[in-house]
Formats: sequence, C-alpha cells, structure tokens
Amino acid sequence: MLSLKDIKKDYVVGDSTVSALKGVSIDFRENEFVSILGPSGCGKTTLLNIIGGLDRYTSGDLNINGKSTKDFKDCDWDSYRNHSIGFVFQSYNLIPHQTVLSNVELALTLSGVSKSERRERAVKALEQVGLGDQLHKKPNQMSGGQMQRVAIARALVNEPDILLADEPTGALDTETSVQIMELLKSISKDKLIIMVTHNPELAMKYSSRIIKLLDGKVIDDSDPLDKNVVEPIKKPEKEPTKADKKAAKKERKKLKTSMSFLTALSLSRNNLMTKKARTLLTSFAGSIGIIGIALILSISNGVQLYIDQVQSDTLSSYPLQITKTTASIGEIMNTMAKNHEDSANHDKDKVYSQNAMGEMINTLMEETKVNNLEEFKKYLDDNSDLKDLTSDVQYTYATTLNVFTESDSGVMQVNPSTLLEDMGYMSSTQMEAMSMSGSMGGMMGMGTDVWSEMIDNEELIDKQYDVIAGRLPEKYNEVVLVVDKNNEINDYVLYSLGLLDPSSLNGIVRRAMAGEDISVDSEQHVYTYDELLDLKFKVVPTPDFYKKKDGVWEDMTGDESYMKKAVANGTEISVVGILRPDEDASSASISGAIGYRHDLMTYLIDEVDNSEIVKEQIANPDIDVFTGLKFKTDENAADTDSSSETVSDSTADTESKADKTADSSDTDKKAGLVAGDSSMEIPEGMTEEQYKALMEQSGASDTGELADMGMNAMGSMDMSAIQGGDVSSLTETQKKYIASLSDEQMELMKQMLKEQSDTNADQLANSGKYSTSNYDNNMKTLGYSVVEDPDSINIYPVDFASKEKIIDIIDDYNDSVGEEDKIEYTDYVGLMMSSITSIINAISYVLIAFVAISLVVSSIMIGIITYISVLERTKEIGILRSIGASKRDISRVFNAETVIVGFVAGALGIIISYLLTIPINMIIAHLTDVPIRASIPVSAAVILIAISVCLTLIAGLFPSRVAAKKDPVIALRTE
Repeated sequence: MLSLKDIKKDYVVGDSTVSALKGVSIDFRENEFVSILGPSGCGKTTLLNIIGGLDRYTSGDLNINGKSTKDFKDCDWDSYRNHSIGFVFQSYNLIPHQTVLSNVELALTLSGVSKSERRERAVKALEQVGLGDQLHKKPNQMSGGQMQRVAIARALVNEPDILLADEPTGALDTETSVQIMELLKSISKDKLIIMVTHNPELAMKYSSRIIKLLDGKVIDDSDPLDKNVVEPIKKPEKEPTKADKKAAKKERKKLKTSMSFLTALSLSRNNLMTKKARTLLTSFAGSIGIIGIALILSISNGVQLYIDQVQSDTLSSYPLQITKTTASIGEIMNTMAKNHEDSANHDKDKVYSQNAMGEMINTLMEETKVNNLEEFKKYLDDNSDLKDLTSDVQYTYATTLNVFTESDSGVMQVNPSTLLEDMGYMSSTQMEAMSMSGSMGGMMGMGTDVWSEMIDNEELIDKQYDVIAGRLPEKYNEVVLVVDKNNEINDYVLYSLGLLDPSSLNGIVRRAMAGEDISVDSEQHVYTYDELLDLKFKVVPTPDFYKKKDGVWEDMTGDESYMKKAVANGTEISVVGILRPDEDASSASISGAIGYRHDLMTYLIDEVDNSEIVKEQIANPDIDVFTGLKFKTDENAADTDSSSETVSDSTADTESKADKTADSSDTDKKAGLVAGDSSMEIPEGMTEEQYKALMEQSGASDTGELADMGMNAMGSMDMSAIQGGDVSSLTETQKKYIASLSDEQMELMKQMLKEQSDTNADQLANSGKYSTSNYDNNMKTLGYSVVEDPDSINIYPVDFASKEKIIDIIDDYNDSVGEEDKIEYTDYVGLMMSSITSIINAISYVLIAFVAISLVVSSIMIGIITYISVLERTKEIGILRSIGASKRDISRVFNAETVIVGFVAGALGIIISYLLTIPINMIIAHLTDVPIRASIPVSAAVILIAISVCLTLIAGLFPSRVAAKKDPVIALRTE
C-alpha cells in the first residue's frame, strides 16, 4: 500500500546542507498502528510530512499503491492529501473562526461533496468521536481533548487510507491521552495509522508496530512487512501506453481538489467577523471615493434625466423611421446656413434679396436620396445586438391593406378609410398625402386609418394593455379591437368600421361651411363584448379590383356587383380580442383602433405577387397592362419625334396588311368552326377528317340552324367570361350554346379569344401611342412589394439610450458601405441636445477623475490590510494545505476577503450617497425652478460597487500570491 524506498531529505541552510533523512526505506501494511519513536531532531516529523505530502523528498521514491510519486505535480499531491491522508496535530490546528461542524466539513468541501452529504458525513464523524452534541461550538469554547477529537473527526471525515498523528497526546493530560489513544487504536482496525511520539509507554501499549529513528535513519523495526517473506524478483516495469496515460490523466482530473469561491467567501467572512471594527473602518475608508463619485453621478444623472425627459416627450414614443426616399434635414439646415453666411458678403448701403427659396430647392434636391433598404434590412437581420435594444423592428411595404365590411346594403371600404374625404374635410390628394405619411402619421395622431400593425412583441403588449375580452391574435387573419382607458371607442372609429352609418356624414363639412343646418348623431351607443368579438371583415388584394377585357385590365371598383363578388371572395378577418391600455402604461404601441399582426401583411404581399395581373406586368415590363400601350422610354420617345414614324415603306405596309388579313381570315374560320358553320373552309393545320369529326361532335341535327344560333350567341357574348370560366353573366341562349359545344370546340374558342386578345394588345402596343404611366407606378398601384425590400423601416427602441446605440449601429453600417448605399436618417432633438449632454458629460468626467484618486489610495490601503491578514492567518494557510487545499485555493481565500471588503466599501458608499441626495435635492429645489432631481441610477450603483470590488481585488492580488507561496510545513509551525 505505502512504501518508502531510500528516502533522503536535505535542507540547505546558508552555505551548508543538513540531511534530515538518510535513506529511509519502510513498507507499511494496509491497516496497522505504527509508532515512530526517536529523540528530537531525528527526522520523525520530517518523515511524517513527506508521507503526508506536505514536504518533498530530495531523492528516493514514495510509492502509493504501487505507483511512484516521482512525477507528481502540485495538484497530484493536493489530491493525495485530500483523498488519502488525514492529519492529527499536537496543537489540534483547528480554524478558530469556524464552528466545529465547519472545521470537519472543510475537507469534504475541497472534495466537491454536495452540501447535504457533506453535513451528514461530518455529523457522523463527530458522533463517532463522541462530539455529536457539540456541532456549533467554536474551538475556543472546548477543552483540549475535545479539540483533539474534532481534529480526529476532521481527519476521518474524508475516509482516508492513512491517518498521520504528530504527537496527538503531547498537549493532553494523562486521562485524556488514554482516551485519544484508545480511539486511534480502534480506528487502526480499518486504516493505517502512523503516529510520531516521544512517549514509548503509549507506543508499546497501543501500537502494533514500532519503528525507531536516529539521526535520520531507521535503527529498529519491530514488525517489518518483509519479515520471514522472500520478495519475488520484480519484472521491469512496462512502459505505459497512450491509453494508460490518458486514463491516468482522467483519473487525476476526477480526484482533483478545488475550493469553491463560496467556500472561500465563507472562510473569509467568518474571519472578518472576528475583527468587525477593523473591517468596518477599512470599508468606510474605501467608501469615501465611492461616495464622491456617486454624488457627482447623481447630480449629473438628474440633469441628464431632465434632458432625456425633454427628448422623450417628443421622440421616445416614436420609432426611428427610415424611408426609401429621404432627405437629411440636418444636412439641409447646415448647408443652407453655410450658404447664407457665404452670401452675406456685400455692403450694407442697400437692401439685397436673399435667394432662400432657390437655395432651399437646390439643397433639397442635392440632399434627397434613395436609401438601399434591401441591403440595410439584411444588415439589421444579421445584427444580434439589435434584439436587446429594440421592442420591435417593423418593415412596412407599399402594399395597401384593403379592408371591407359586408352588409345587406352592399360593401363598405374600411381601410384605407375614406371617411374624411366623404365628409368633405379633405380632398383625395390630401388623403393620399396622409396615406403616404405612413406609420409616423398614425403615431402623431394625424393618420386617417384605424387599422395599424401591432408591434411583434407580446411581452411589451402585455405590459401596455389589458385583455378585457377574448385573447391576443395568434394567426394572420385575427385582429384585436383597442378601446381607451374608459372602455370607449371614438365615434370616428365607429363610422370607419361601419358600426355607425357613415353615409349620414357624406358632405357634412361642405354643407356646414355652406351654412346649412346639419345634425350629427350624438347618442352614446353601447356594445357588448360579444357583439364586438363577432365583427368580421374581408381583406381584398388590390389586383382583385381589376378584370381583363379585350387584352387589357380594367379597374372594376366602380362596378358594384363585381365588388360584391370580389369582397365575398376575400380573406375573412376576425376580431378575437379587445384590449384596453394599462393604467400604469405611459405610452401605447398600437396607434389605431384595430391592431393586426405583421404576418397579415406578408400574406397579402404573397397574394399580390402571385396574382395574374402582376405576373403579366412582370412578364411584359415594356407594356402597360391597363392600357395595352408601351411605356414611354428615352429610346421610343426619340422615335416618336422622328419623321420616319409617319412614313412607311409601301412594300412593307402591303406585306403587313396581307399578314393581318391572313390572320383575320384564319380567326374567322375558327369562329365559324366554333359556331358550327360547315360551309366554312377548313382552317389551316386541320385535315378534312378532323374537320368532319369535329362537326359531328357538335350534336346538332341541323348544322345551319346551329350555325345561326352560334353566330347570334357569339355576337353579344362577354368573351372575358369564357376566358375566366365564369358563365353566370351570360344569357340563357348563350349558356345553352356553350353547353352544346364539345371540349375541342371550347378549346378552339378559347384559343380564338386569346389570339384576338393578343392581336388587340399588339395593335395597341404598336399604334404609335404610349402609356402615360410607367412600370414602377403600375407595380405600386397594384400593391406589389418584395419582402426583402421594404418601403420603410420602423425601429422601436427599448428606451432613449437604446436609440442612441441603434444610431451607432446605423453609423457603423454607413462606415462599412459605399457612399451610394449609406442610410440617411435624422435625429431632430438629438441635434439640439447633444452639445448640452456633451458638456455635462465632460464636467462629470473631470470631477470623477479627481475623486478617483481617493479610490486608488483606499485600494492601496486595503492591499496593506490584506497583507496583514495573510500574516495573521498563516497557520490557517498551513491547515488548509494539510487537508488538500491547493495554492490556487489559498489565493482564492484571500481574494475572497478583498472581495468582501470591496463589496462592503462599495455598498456603504452607495447607501451614504443615497442618504446625502435627500438634502442635495432639497437645496436644488430651493435654488432653482428646473425640475432636476439628483438620483443615483441603479446601474451606476451596481457599477460603482463592482469597481470597488475590482479595485480591492487588484490590490489584494499581491498579498494573496504571497499567501499561496507559503510553505505549509513552516505555516503549521506558526503561532
């Protein structure tokens, strides 16, 4: 189990070397009571310290379970002491500021044992030595025998293989000595006990083996392990493989000891509590610098809060909005101011004009730019910091949210609202301008629409609103109705949603201005929650307003029957909840009365993008789908002005007419064929047999009669109905005729209609006339959008400070891209207030720099106090090392002490500073009318405490390193 092979130990003292052990070789059994006797200075304690791993041998080898310790590192010796060795010292070596239970638990703490198991095993060990009722006493409250029993319990608690006792009865009376020896003898039945003693009587009485040392050599061994045993010839040790080394390394890591920082804090706290007055005075001295900085920050923060409040009143409720087309107002103002200063270089003997309007227009044109929101959106989506700074980032699009309600009287447009226009309050142009203002118009209370997109932040909505009925929307086709804090809805909303009859307000403003007597419904209407939750709406994509006729798309919004069908086929939207602003909420994120989810807009964008008219416009970017005319470009505009447009080559003209005649003839043949006219010539591409078979499939007994009916039916038939597959609008005769056609004839008719439509479109496109619109305007009219390319971006900061960080993110983006891709934005209040904030910050920084000197001085003082603590706790260092604590653990103990002192200093400084702000605020209120309230921000308080902790920790690094480097053997001898 334990074997010493030729152990030598030399000490260098000055220029000479002293040999404490001179080739000691001993083999020990797994369980026996071994006493080592010898005069003082013979090397007994040195041998015990080497066996216990506290001291290192100069040469030789110490084998533990057949394993050599020659290559042991510090961590291996620490683990060995903690798991395999238990020490019992002559002077007990208990930590005085710890309880009996805590002293015994300490070794288990280093082993990583859980708290519950640690307590259970420590109590059991104390009960084993007869101290189960003394758990919470301090060592100075116990007798010598009791303290030695505690030391034995501490040595046994980790269930070591070896118990080392250095003069365990040296400080005890005879009776107590006998009790301790009996206890050790009973333990030796299961463990190896090695005891160093000067008392041969006790050794002879209780030991099973006695080894005598003299001048560092073994001179006698009463029961050597190899007595009457012939040792076998040992085979040379096999070189360990990589797998063996890996397994050994893993096992060492598993057994590695480590003191948790909480344990270190507990040890240091108990030590500091024994010196309360000194600790408090040290902490107060360290807090003086914290107090000075905290008071400066409190006043600075009060001023900053006042500035922020001014800013918050105007900006913090609104998103930081970036539109596709924008102008930097700040740059415009700066440019105009500079131009004005430059133009004022003239004499003052006359009055001169100032070209303000021209400068404004020129500057506006120069500073207006188109933001590349597609690339900027990618940047925002990839920015991980943005999520913590914002409540939401909304991407808005040009796609119009067309919302309708259905009733017996017809359909009514709910969104975009036309109520103000119908009232005569605004013209259609003004309404369009209001609509173009986007979400900012709604945020400022100037919007005309009652539908608004909700912030995609359910946590924020929960804070701002109470759900008084139903629930929050979970799907794209679900919305919520928002009432005010009094459970009321503005009558404008009621009229807009169709809950009140909006037709009663038509032209009311114009009639009132004309002097007519008018009356407005002023009755207070009451609605139950169930009535409001039963509200249904229909969303219709803009492309559904158009119908293709004769090759072009016609706006059908004026056709009441068409619009009824379009709305009936729209997506149904349900009100699933009613929200009321929370009483404690300072702002509300939903600007309208109806809040919808962002995925409703993405659904609508997808519907628009997949519509037939949009696909056709994308496929024909040069042709206006509404008129069939070509879009005017720089190239064809030049062609229009050219005289060659009106002059054509006669041969080419003749050929063109012949082609058209041929096309027309072929179309007529197909039309006759569809109508069942057998007298028609066989169309090109069809054989006579195919023609006869097709005529026979018509099922008409009288081909001529069928031909007459077909021609009459086709003469007034809505051909677009045939193309769209909707025959409901046809007459009974037309329906009968369509039903009589075979599948081949129907396909032939559709082909004929398509050719005719294409011919019409081609004739329009080549008529020499051009569309007054352009491709982009058409796509905007249809509500076409690309999800990756928003029309505007609304960034909602969490708070004003976050807004500043978001602006920094935008600036970082601008620094990383070319000039053409830079994003323009304007921070109006920030422009005005930034200089004031900068001055306040500069003054604060200067004052803090002066006060910080006291922090440095106090930190140095704390470092000195910590060094004194190291000197005072030297013996404790030796005790901790003896039970397996590493050098890092020792350093951690003293670092923990400086952390505690630093924390107390910081906390004390903050508490005193908070108390001092009370009279400071009273003085400020007396001297000025400005509502400045000095207050220490919680974050600043935490930071100051952290700074205090960090500074004291840094100051304590040197003393803690000194403590870690102390020799445990020398430390244990310190009184």
